[in-house]
Amino acid sequence: MALDILFWLLATVSVGAALAVVLLRDVFRSALSLVLCFLVVAGIYITLSADFLAAVQVLIYVGGIAILIVLAIMFTRDIQRGSPANRLRIPAFIMAILCFGVISFALVNTPWQISTLSPTIPTTPALADKLLGKGGFILPVEIAAALLLAVLLGAIALMREK
Repeated sequence: MALDILFWLLATVSVGAALAVVLLRDVFRSALSLVLCFLVVAGIYITLSADFLAAVQVLIYVGGIAILIVLAIMFTRDIQRGSPANRLRIPAFIMAILCFGVISFALVNTPWQISTLSPTIPTTPALADKLLGKGGFILPVEIAAALLLAVLLGAIALMREK
């Protein structure tokens, strides 16, 4: 019962943080709301007994992407003015409503199957065996990390020239 209450509390905070990302005029505060949203989603994963997904959420999204966005905002000049008014606000709103309708339709009409596994069984050992065991996928993960490092170094080199 306590996990259900915690789940709905975290879900409410997540929706509030996501709305703050979209509706705040200050870009830096919007990025901080994005960090909060990522952290709350990791908490939701914990309430669903998906400990590996929670760890990946914190390491990849909070530790990497969100901090990179915050640093990019801090390096940008004249960011205090916020985003300028856009002519595509109404078409973007219509597309967002259309996407929401399609996703809602898919959610309602999908025959969801309930797992028979106990929710307290940790998922990390099985995933680690698939990743690091015989015939695992550690080489593609390492290649992706090297490519991301090369992109980051390239971005720093481009910024230094200016």
